[in-house]
Amino acid sequence: MKLYSAIDLHSNNHYLTIIDEQDKRLVEKRLPNDLSNTLKVLAPYKSRITAIAVESTFNWYWLVDGLMEAGYSLKLVNTSKVKQYEGLKHTDDKDDAFWLAHLMRLGILPAGYIYPKEQRGVRDLLRERRRLVQQRAQNVITTQSTIWRNTGHRVPAKAIRGESEIKWPKLADENISLGVDAHRATIQVLNSQINLIERRVLKMVRSKPEYTMLLTVSGIGPILAWTILLETGELSRFENVGQFASYCRCVESKRISNEKKKGTNNAKNGNRYLAWAFYEAAHFAIQFLPPAKRFYERKATQRNEILAVNPDGHFNFPHPWPGQLPSLDVALRM
Repeated sequence: MKLYSAIDLHSNNHYLTIIDEQDKRLVEKRLPNDLSNTLKVLAPYKSRITAIAVESTFNWYWLVDGLMEAGYSLKLVNTSKVKQYEGLKHTDDKDDAFWLAHLMRLGILPAGYIYPKEQRGVRDLLRERRRLVQQRAQNVITTQSTIWRNTGHRVPAKAIRGESEIKWPKLADENISLGVDAHRATIQVLNSQINLIERRVLKMVRSKPEYTMLLTVSGIGPILAWTILLETGELSRFENVGQFASYCRCVESKRISNEKKKGTNNAKNGNRYLAWAFYEAAHFAIQFLPPAKRFYERKATQRNEILAVNPDGHFNFPHPWPGQLPSLDVALRM
């Protein structure tokens, strides 16, 4: 008889359930977040367990990777799509775990993509680079504002980052000067770490043909190519280009009834890192690609400059122009 297991995962413990084909609960147990304990409980049923469903929480890596390495089939639950049971006055972790196992037994459990462990590290490293760049930008802006406020001189960001030799008037107040020095020291540390990460990522992805292909798209440089390549993962998991565009948040979120807009759906569905990458690519394309600039200017006159690129908070650039961006269509289908 086939068995089905599900785990309701929390920050310091998880609730494990195993059911059979008649929804009989064979195991219901709360365990600490220790893989050895989990494997010990699952061991007597291993040969009959069809799959294990695990909630896609912030800390699922260790559990999913460990169970897969132990030979179990895993389903990473898409929690935003799970239909909640109705009519119950009381629910808890035990009921939540059972419900996931029940949906899996029925074949209607919404599951997400398990990004390969071998590639996940470099993808997450690139995400860390983005966070460091944001921190550097905050320090640069704060330093610029401080100098501007106290001297009346606006100093270019390159000078703040130490990329040019432009000087600015000395700050009279030693306390303010110390604050500026602290920000500039932080910027130098961030610069070194960002450069270190970039060299590491480039070493990992330079040989991939998809990376070279993405660089042929107008508006996409090395950083955006890395982001698109690593955040996309295996493209075969998307049935068509439309699904990929939706995953990139490049599809406007709205509800229409009787040809009138009645509201918006979940605008956060999809990958925010890919959304950022294509949004940035759109801005670069507007600067350097004449058809993109003409499209943007036409939309800007109809609505406004922000909505022309990003209507309703989402990137919404047009389909590739015939003869202008042939490689974009190829990249989306690679």
